[in-house]
Amino acid sequence: MASSVKSLNNLRPRERLLRHGASTLSDAELLAIVLRTGSRQGDVLHLAHALLQHFHGFQGLLASTAEQLQALHGIGQAKSCEVLAISEINRRALQEHLQRGPTLNQPQTVKQYCIARIGHHPIEHCLALYLDNQLQLITAEEIAKGTINQASVYPRELVRAALQHHACAIILAHNHPSGISTPSQADISLTQHLKQALQLVDIQLVDHLIITPGYATSMAENHLL
Repeated sequence: MASSVKSLNNLRPRERLLRHGASTLSDAELLAIVLRTGSRQGDVLHLAHALLQHFHGFQGLLASTAEQLQALHGIGQAKSCEVLAISEINRRALQEHLQRGPTLNQPQTVKQYCIARIGHHPIEHCLALYLDNQLQLITAEEIAKGTINQASVYPRELVRAALQHHACAIILAHNHPSGISTPSQADISLTQHLKQALQLVDIQLVDHLIITPGYATSMAENHLL
């Protein structure tokens, strides 16, 4: 048993992935396969460790911008593009999953998708998920950024966009850069304001999610909608 573990550890990450599957690799080894080469400061595993430490894991890394990545030693345009491409692939995979079935039957996937889209933004962003009459995702788009309140999220603009997408229902999500996912009184007031505006055109606001880098609070689940 010990000899087999030693043999496994002696394999390079790419070889171990092909022989034994991606689950046998550490986070740094998986990232090293994507990055392919290191920097003047060290080999590719050293660079992978440094990136994960700087961004506090994969969630922070996949939410980073090209500017944030290229500000680090060893990360140029090519490597930053590789990381950004993986981040976008992750978001699109989650969106595809939501578009293949009723969105409301996949609350955890909805939360994961919203966290991936807006969880790490340093300022507030508001995301609208437009659903059809089968409660299946049509599309999702950001509708506001900055301080999210009744002055920045215009009800008539949200109604207009919903009608353009032929949506019958909407899920809203916005992030709290503070990391606190508890809805504020302003969040509750905004939600009621938008809910009433949407009801005038027979569109249902089914949830409003408060997003942080690693968590999502549903106002519907907490009976605040």
